[in-house]
Amino acid sequence: MEGPFNQNQIEAFINEGFIKLENAFSSELAAEARAILWQELGCDPNDPATWTKPVIRLGMYAQEPFRKSANTEILISAFDQLVGAGKWFPQLSMGTFPVRFPSNEQPGDDGWHVDASFAGDDPGSFFDWRINVFSKGRGLLMLFLYSDVAENDAPTRIRIGSHLDIARILEPEGYRGLTFMDVASRLDSLPAREETLATGPAGTVYLCHPFLVHAAQAHRGTHPKFMAQPPLVLKDQLTIAGSDSGYSPVEQAIRIALAP
Repeated sequence: MEGPFNQNQIEAFINEGFIKLENAFSSELAAEARAILWQELGCDPNDPATWTKPVIRLGMYAQEPFRKSANTEILISAFDQLVGAGKWFPQLSMGTFPVRFPSNEQPGDDGWHVDASFAGDDPGSFFDWRINVFSKGRGLLMLFLYSDVAENDAPTRIRIGSHLDIARILEPEGYRGLTFMDVASRLDSLPAREETLATGPAGTVYLCHPFLVHAAQAHRGTHPKFMAQPPLVLKDQLTIAGSDSGYSPVEQAIRIALAP
């Protein structure tokens, strides 16, 4: 399958659970998006005294800079390469923005977790949303960097290869899967994994397996961090057995995790 990644990169994605794509969208689009977000924040970008909270969450945004940044040619080809052509919905808006500010306070949302992808018995409760081994609803976890992110700028923490552990937890639970909190409660019992940080210049996107374990952290830098974390929404769910047409890298990772 044609796309921006070579075979070695695809194999690394399958085994490690993520791939870093620099210049996925332009720094100009990132700047236009940040300007919109600053208007929403109610803070002065030039006055750190107005940055009074460690994190402010902003909602969904569908203005042109966000739509364009999510639908560049290189990203579309990457989605096809990792998930499969025709299996995902185009991004019409950008997901929530947890804007992180330099602060000595703890953000309160920095626990290790896996993002859930479909509603449970109580759709109004985030903690009751679910995850199953077919990753119903979610093809990728994506981290869109709209500002430069260095090691002190609250980069997302990633447990390398942890998606394989999560697949093994989910497999016995079948189609119903587990809730967000069920999965979170089991993370301490998983094998130790090397950690890395999602750093890079504005315009970088981390394309991650939907089962990847990750976490936020406190901001110890000097400039606010702007990152969106939308899902790549599947039209259905992943196929992990019985395919006549082969398996995408996202599906291959799950198959490898579940192999005897």
